[in-house]
Amino acid sequence: MRHRERHRTERIGWLRAAVLGANDGIVSTASLVVGIAAAGAGQAEVLLAGVAGLVAGALSMAAGEYVSVSSQGDTEQASLALERTELATQPMAEENELAAIYEKRGLEPALARSVAQQLMEHDALGAHARDELGLSEELAARPLQAALASAATFAVGAALPIVTVILSPYAHVSLIVAAASLVCLAALGALAARVGGASACVGAGRVAFWGALAMGATAAVGALFGTTVS
Repeated sequence: MRHRERHRTERIGWLRAAVLGANDGIVSTASLVVGIAAAGAGQAEVLLAGVAGLVAGALSMAAGEYVSVSSQGDTEQASLALERTELATQPMAEENELAAIYEKRGLEPALARSVAQQLMEHDALGAHARDELGLSEELAARPLQAALASAATFAVGAALPIVTVILSPYAHVSLIVAAASLVCLAALGALAARVGGASACVGAGRVAFWGALAMGATAAVGALFGTTVS
């Protein structure tokens, strides 16, 4: 029978960006809504702030992810270019380096040398990228993918507090937005953890904790400054 293994490392790039975007969308927009509502603003002002936060946040997430992941990609390409030059000018030194890596992993010196030679004959740059630099095709930086995933999931997450404001009795909007956001944050954390192969309870707990902390802090600031202004 064929032995099949299902690993999740190929999901790391888009999953990280998507979880970050959705989490930030819920937390930042819900915190903004709760803080402004606590300051005594009316429903129209709260909705305007929420929509503005959604648009600005989605664009900011896209730009931030694109720039940061592009920087990662630039670093990867620079490292590969350096490795390519060293392979062309110092092939023996690079073979020794690869053999030493395999020896540290537990191979006998003669076997490590043989493995290094065979891998370099097959794909020298690929072998060094993988075993010396820790780079692989599955984990390569993809700026556009990260930017789109973050922006889209931020917008979806940010829409939740806005819809909640529209549908809730405004007298209790802060409490309802906070409760709905915490439930969704816990669900998001659990789902992301399960997709990544981790504990759903741990994922739900840590996301909900930081969300509650952010909303509590902004509600306190809103109440303080609202009282001061009035």
